[in-house]
Amino acid sequence: MIAKSCGGLPLAIAVAAGILTKVDKTQHYWQKIAKNISSVVATSDDQFSNILTLSYDHLPCHLKACFLYMGGFPEDYNIPVSKLTKLWVAEGFLELNEPRSLEELAEENLEDLVKRNLVLNIKRRSNGKIRFCGLHDLLRDLCIRKAQEKEFLHVVNTYVRGIPNHRRLTPLTSFPTEITQLFHLRFLALALAYSELRKSLLVPSSISKLQILQTLMIRVYGWEISDSILFLPFQIWEMPQLRHLIFFQGSMLPTPLAAAPSGGQVLENLQTLCVDNFRFTSNTFEMIPNLKKLKVYYDDASRAKWAKYCLYNLVHLCQLETLNLMFTFILMCEVDPFPASFAFPPKLKKLTLSKCKLPRQGMAVIRLLPNLEVLKLRYIAIIGEEWECSDGEFPRLKFLLMERLNLRSWPVESTHFPCLERLIIKQCLQLEDIPCEIGDIPTLVD
Repeated sequence: MIAKSCGGLPLAIAVAAGILTKVDKTQHYWQKIAKNISSVVATSDDQFSNILTLSYDHLPCHLKACFLYMGGFPEDYNIPVSKLTKLWVAEGFLELNEPRSLEELAEENLEDLVKRNLVLNIKRRSNGKIRFCGLHDLLRDLCIRKAQEKEFLHVVNTYVRGIPNHRRLTPLTSFPTEITQLFHLRFLALALAYSELRKSLLVPSSISKLQILQTLMIRVYGWEISDSILFLPFQIWEMPQLRHLIFFQGSMLPTPLAAAPSGGQVLENLQTLCVDNFRFTSNTFEMIPNLKKLKVYYDDASRAKWAKYCLYNLVHLCQLETLNLMFTFILMCEVDPFPASFAFPPKLKKLTLSKCKLPRQGMAVIRLLPNLEVLKLRYIAIIGEEWECSDGEFPRLKFLLMERLNLRSWPVESTHFPCLERLIIKQCLQLEDIPCEIGDIPTLVD
């Protein structure tokens, strides 16, 4: 009855199904939904719009703001979920009543909207979480219309050709210090342009005036990767509300110990850190006790060493779940022995290594991580021509990527990866064969 009431409109049927998944599964309630849908189809020429409006009206209050916010993104745009969830948190849409993070709650809200067929799942990550999402054109129109009715946001679709006083807008070539006067700012993302006249870019110490800032993202364009030209002040360690610090390649963030006598404040809310050539001194991990996601680029050609950057201290990041270590130049393990006492954080769920030449004892540490679900090994990430596996290792691994490794032999049995769902092997040109026993792993997805 409900499908018939949708007038043969596929999107309307899908959205109606999304409504039904969240209501009481009783005959009375379903008949009520069918009657409502039938009435809007019968009384309006714009059948899509009215049925979609009905789906919006059935959203819980906590999801309506999240949904309307998505109307601010461009049409046919693949929305990065990592950005979207940070924006939802910064806007204060979420209320947390359980012992988990606001970001986790934001991801659950997004999954809820996807299940209701109001948001498109464009692409998922290797761990199964949504990486990019989007809106159907008709749903975006609904989003914008409802948002304007409620004065939630206003979307300007026209392109402004003229600028008052004949001024031009460009890619910023320096950090605009006026931003530091915006005391209530919670989310700040900047794209700075490198020019020949300005060999380096400096973030001013006055950035610490933004005491309630949650997310700071800075990307620099137009420089050689090996040049570190974005200099960050130690005052960043004096911003206690920070949740996400993301600086792309070419950034220099001072360690807390070397920056100030006081060492800054403990950033208890910091969950994400993305930076270059960072040293993990003993004081550093004390400053970021709740860090969950860490991504570091190392481009030190002559002295890229595990000891120099104190990477043996990573084990003290007890809440860390995602770790990505990328070396632009291949790590010189011959002159820098791998620390005998090295260990990865015990709660790691996702680990990505690139050009770090991890020796046999390093792999022994990885294979016993109890919570590891995703492992990506790229560009000579490990040393040796043979990777031996044994029972009891990688107990929860679901995703394995091997790319441009120098492996020749990989003896594997079906019992070695008991939970493996996806295996990707790219350009491992010296690998003699792929053991047929891999095909006997029961959890492996075709």
